[in-house]
Parts: sequence; structure tokens; C-alpha cells
Amino acid sequence: MSDDIFNFGNFFRSVVSYGWWRVAIELFLIGLVIYWVVSFLRGTRGARMLRGVAFVLITLYLLVALVAAKWGLERVAFLYQKFLYFAFFASIVVFQPELRRGLMRIGETRLFRGWSNEISDEIDALVEAASFLSRRKIGALVAIERDVGLGGIAENGTRVNADLTAEILETIFWPNSPLHDLGVVVSQGKVAYAGVQFPLAESGELERELGSRHRAAVGMSQESDSVVLVVSEETGDVSIAERGQLIRKLTPEGLRGLLSELLGRGENVRFRKSVA
Repeated sequence: MSDDIFNFGNFFRSVVSYGWWRVAIELFLIGLVIYWVVSFLRGTRGARMLRGVAFVLITLYLLVALVAAKWGLERVAFLYQKFLYFAFFASIVVFQPELRRGLMRIGETRLFRGWSNEISDEIDALVEAASFLSRRKIGALVAIERDVGLGGIAENGTRVNADLTAEILETIFWPNSPLHDLGVVVSQGKVAYAGVQFPLAESGELERELGSRHRAAVGMSQESDSVVLVVSEETGDVSIAERGQLIRKLTPEGLRGLLSELLGRGENVRFRKSVA
């Protein structure tokens, strides 16, 4: 195996001559960027794809480096460098939805959100509406915005901009109303959009008994940091989707406590799937 690749003495001598503090700053900045990318994609389909792409590129790099060093195949190494340029542009195309959504997040992020009476009233309205719809087995799908704005995802819906109340949610989801079939986006205490097509979770991620509303709830929670409330039309069960996880069969008290935890403190809490 070539000493040029695994000569740690040369590596440390280069670091010392370059300046350890410069190396530390550069490594810190690189790590910060990687951490930001991973945090941004965590819980989305893009995270799984990113892991796959990174694994393939790193494996190929090691193979090419070893083969080129051992047998002197410089042309292979040269072609691999050109392949990396192609992979970079291909990644821009593949991750286009994530990149587009990321630009929208930069413009829509709210820096601070704390507990307030408005949030308490918001939770009361959501719990009251969910209980009403659950008793009558009326399906519902509501995404509650947190730190990241949902204006980009909701652009396909109908602008409402009405104060959030249990009555308006019950009216929207009442059977045969024009907007009852799709989702509602709640932002800053208002029903911002209705009739929104939420992104669907990939098939195989949920139990077969769950329908399109639950797939849409999980899909929306994967694509953003929103908390998604879903009421099953078949069973009347109330569930919450957050960061790709589904918490099912919540009682009104359980729903209130969970919403208080997720919305009141602005925390991105991860939960295990409910087996109830």
C-alpha cells in the first residue's frame, strides 16, 4: 500500500507548517456546514438520499485512490475528479425540492416563539375541533406552523387568513364543503390556507390500515418542522405527526398535553410510534 496515502508523518508536518489554528478554524467551519445540512434534511426523504450518495462517493473515492496509487492509474483518478463535477450538478437536480424549500425557509423562519395566551387559545381551538370531528368521524388534516414557514408548501391552496377557531375548522372539514378533502395550514394563530395538498409519505412507511390523510400528515411532518393534526374518517381516531413519526389514538387530554409540549416551548421533540 502506497506510503503517499497513509503517511501520517507528512500529514502532521503539513498541519504544523500551515498553522494549527487555521486548520482548526477550517475544520470547524466545514463541520458547521455539514451539521447544518444534516439538520436541515433530517427527517426528510432528502436525508436518506444524502446518506446513500455520500456512501457511494466516499466508497468510490477510497477505491479509486487505492487503485490509482497501487497500479499508477492516473487516468482513472482524473476521470473520477470529472465524475465528481457531474455528481455535484446531478445532486442539484435531485435535491431541487429540498433546495427550493430551503430557500423558502430562509425567508420565512421566525427566530423566536414562546409560550403565550395566543398559543393557549390556539391549542384550545384545535382540541375542541378535533374532539367535535372525532365524535362524528369527520376526517381532518391540519398542519400547525412552528419555526419554519409553510407558505411555499401551501401556495397550491386557498388563502383564508381567518382567526383560528374551532368553528371555522369544523366548517372547513364538514362533509361536502369545497375544501374539506385536503389540508389546512395554521400560522400565527390564523387559518392561513385551506385546501392544501400536503406531500405524501412514501409507501411502506405506515401501517396498511392507514389511509391517504395519515400519509399526508407524515409526509408534511417529514418536509417541514410543522406539527400535523389528523382525524381519521374511518375510526375517528385523533393522531399527531411530528418529524416523520405518528402518535395515534390520542384522547383530548393527551392531545392537549402533546400540543402544549410541541407548540408551547417551540421544541422539536421526537416520539416513538404509538402502538396503541
